[in-house]
Amino acid sequence: MSISNITVFMPSVFTLIGIPGLESVQCWIGIPFCAMYLTAVIGNALLLIIIKSEPSLHEPMYIFLGMLGVTDIALSTSIVPKMLGIFWFHIPEIYFDSCLLQMWLIHTFEAFESGFLLAMALDRYVAICYPLRHASIFTPQLVTQIAAMVTLRATIFVTPSLVLIKYQLHFFHTKVISHCYCEHMAIVKLAAEDARVNKIYGLFVAFTVAGFDLICISLSYVQIFTTVFRLPQKEARLKAFNTCIAHICVFLQFYLLAFFSFFAHRFGSHIPPYIHILFSSIYLLVPPFLNPLVYGAKTKQIRIHVVKMFSS
Repeated sequence: MSISNITVFMPSVFTLIGIPGLESVQCWIGIPFCAMYLTAVIGNALLLIIIKSEPSLHEPMYIFLGMLGVTDIALSTSIVPKMLGIFWFHIPEIYFDSCLLQMWLIHTFEAFESGFLLAMALDRYVAICYPLRHASIFTPQLVTQIAAMVTLRATIFVTPSLVLIKYQLHFFHTKVISHCYCEHMAIVKLAAEDARVNKIYGLFVAFTVAGFDLICISLSYVQIFTTVFRLPQKEARLKAFNTCIAHICVFLQFYLLAFFSFFAHRFGSHIPPYIHILFSSIYLLVPPFLNPLVYGAKTKQIRIHVVKMFSS
């Protein structure tokens, strides 16, 4: 590795400093993060066990929920162990290739999560607006194809961002990343070369993946609410709305935190770094933490099987 007075050429190791400005209390911040991680892993694993063991839950909505649970476990596991290594054991170093791998995993799993939320919204749309055709439309083959498309889309869109950093950016101002995990823009900002292509591609992926999913989910729920409010009976309206309320809660918290983190990284120069990094971390940890709690509390079938499991 050759080093000049200004730049570092192809660093082999990066240093993650954690949360700038809060280094003295990072050990305490790690406690709720660890609690959220354990809750996410245990809660989502419990959801997967229930969905797999109960034949009555082998329906598209619960299959997509299981895929979301696997994604949540993988997403939180790709972040929290290294984060706690920084907070508790003062191990901030990470190899350059490991950093890129973590970045790729995080953004790929984010795209998975967005895609499965869209699939769940489309499932609710067909179930409520076209109930008699739901079984014939959402066949096991279609569910498999949707899962494959979500996986392929995330891989195709996220991989070039890794390739652009690996093979286009060779000189960096510093080896120190002011973050507690490897995030695309946090790495790109270190570049001492022209990184406009990386920034533009990051914006393109965000708006193509998350923006497209957000628009489709919003349109689905506009149609769902239009159909629900046309139902003549109040009980039928409440039943239809209750089937969507858990998904709406998950959808809102995921996209609100996602877009705050996204725009703060690019346009929030006036926001203190520790605020932005805290929100970025919470944005990645809260969905895996809340999803099993929300679906467990709001979905009657899952709630019944959880009670049955613990009572037996």
